Amino acid sequence: MTAATSIKSVRGIPVLIAAIFLCVTNAQAIETPAKNAYIIDMKTGTVLFDKNSDEAMPPASMSKLMTVYMVFERLKDGRLNLDSKFQVSEKAWRKGGSKMFVKVHSRVRVEDLLRGIIVQSGNDACIVVAEGISGSESAFAELMTRRAREIGLTRSTFRNSTGWPDPEHRMSARDIATLSQRIIEDFPEYYGIFSEKRFTYNKISQGNRNPLLYRESGADGLKTGHTEKSGFGLAASLKRNGRRIVLVLNGLPDIRARSSESLRLAEWAFRTFETYSLFKKGATIDLADVWLGTESVVPLVIDRDVEITLQRAARRKMTAKIVYTGPLPAPIAKGDKLARLVISAPNFPTLEIPLRAGAAVDRLGMFGRVGSAIKHLIWGQAG
Repeated sequence: MTAATSIKSVRGIPVLIAAIFLCVTNAQAIETPAKNAYIIDMKTGTVLFDKNSDEAMPPASMSKLMTVYMVFERLKDGRLNLDSKFQVSEKAWRKGGSKMFVKVHSRVRVEDLLRGIIVQSGNDACIVVAEGISGSESAFAELMTRRAREIGLTRSTFRNSTGWPDPEHRMSARDIATLSQRIIEDFPEYYGIFSEKRFTYNKISQGNRNPLLYRESGADGLKTGHTEKSGFGLAASLKRNGRRIVLVLNGLPDIRARSSESLRLAEWAFRTFETYSLFKKGATIDLADVWLGTESVVPLVIDRDVEITLQRAARRKMTAKIVYTGPLPAPIAKGDKLARLVISAPNFPTLEIPLRAGAAVDRLGMFGRVGSAIKHLIWGQAG
């Protein structure tokens, strides 16, 4: 047998259902005045835009997403329910900035506090929650930081529950996007609160500060932020035609810029990129020649669904090739890794996916091997 590297192009790509998650970045053809920006396609994990996404920045009220996440977790595992009540301390009541306007010493339902945080961005509501869960805001902030590390927020440190300015209170745009995705995926039963445009508490009605909720943008969350140090920021999720992106901006000069820039970048992301289904888990991609086996070929099967997000212009130049050294010697066990599927396209990092044996192939007995070797010597057949 003479082994040779086999490279075959793949044609007739079938339609799929799900995706392999690709943490890759496409080339950028747009700029933004935002100091920090990050856009990701949520289904495939493809990064569509990245500007200083790993810089530890003051997140302002966008860090309230972590406060909300902590409450959602406790609702889901039963430690809290929506009718649970927390008492309003004088500290919470006196807190400045955006407020829910809770009354001192009153007891407020968790459901109302969540809307006070999400819709009204209430600093007072955040402190009520923090004290109710951990006894003090500082203890809750330590718990937030610890839990953030556990869910992969590597550049997030919390010193309070509100995003109030503190030189050590920091998040990165990437972390905010990751947290946003976790909220959407882990708590679908509560995520709808983020799309509510108005909430009235204590006879005071306030509108949601997320500007994209008031545009025909496909937005259904998440949270704005602003302090003098951070500038104006927004973590937003938008869904169109089955595609969802998460967008995080920070460091914009004013409310108008936050609104217009977030919409402009979202439009660019949906217009420029498309998600393409390539292969379905379990599909046979090709047949590979087998040496000295009871079968002359073995199916090469993909072990996952593959879906990628590309710039539309790059789709026509995408290639998919199978690479392996063959013929493949028997015996072969079902599931053995035998080859690689290599997918490449302009402005897209080369993606390599393992191909596995779709069936077992036993080794021929002695007489069979002798006959196969003779055939190979005479006719050049590999079987």
